[in-house]
Amino acid sequence: METTKSRVLIVEDELPTQRLLKKMIQDLRPTWDIVATTGSIEDTQEWLENNPHPNLIFLDVHLSDGLSFEIFEKIEIRSAVIFTTAYDEYAMQAFKVNSVDYLLKPISNEALESAIIKYEKLMTVLSRPGDYVDIKQLSALIKQGGPIYRSRILVPTVDGYIKLNISDIAIFHSSQKVTTAITNAGLPHVIDQTLEKLEDELDPKLYFRANRQFIIHIDAVLRIETWFNGKLIVKTKPESPDKIVVSREKVRYFKEWINK
Repeated sequence: METTKSRVLIVEDELPTQRLLKKMIQDLRPTWDIVATTGSIEDTQEWLENNPHPNLIFLDVHLSDGLSFEIFEKIEIRSAVIFTTAYDEYAMQAFKVNSVDYLLKPISNEALESAIIKYEKLMTVLSRPGDYVDIKQLSALIKQGGPIYRSRILVPTVDGYIKLNISDIAIFHSSQKVTTAITNAGLPHVIDQTLEKLEDELDPKLYFRANRQFIIHIDAVLRIETWFNGKLIVKTKPESPDKIVVSREKVRYFKEWINK
């Protein structure tokens, strides 16, 4: 169900892709106003300097005159951004963490609708959508080739969402297909992400997947106890809701993680 009417700018230098994306958006959200399409950094900058900023920008990473991140270095963007890219896996991870969403070319209707729904949900809680995009991090990733890890989580509540910083989370716990983030203060928050998804998005220097139920932060480890069959028990602060057991197969990796 559509929750917000939006003004949209499409930035794409390949004309067939530009036309196709425009049609796909119009089919999914016929009331949305696609205010313009541009195909280069120069044209996009000129348009943004002379028009009210749209609610949402579909932004191709590679444009005819360079990386689209250059636009953000020249203009303060006041729009939500969904990246479109044919880039490799590590870059896509960063887009997923630092923007509203990313779309991998060729773009499917299912992926586009999922990104739009995510945008609509975010717009209910973000007063300045452009602040959600960490362009410095994204630009550094593309230029240097290093990974960027999740820095925050949007937590659903009864009447909206709250922003939870990853640095405030000591334990991620999964039970009966429900994932809970437990803060350093011991407060639980039910989140949408699975442990499998989080494992790929968290800094492995700080977080360790102990077993199917737990991901723990290095600073949450209070005490480590030996158990039968070569397993370990991890005691944490705050206290975990269930016993955290490190299997014999993972003990070596856990010790290496602790010793780094």
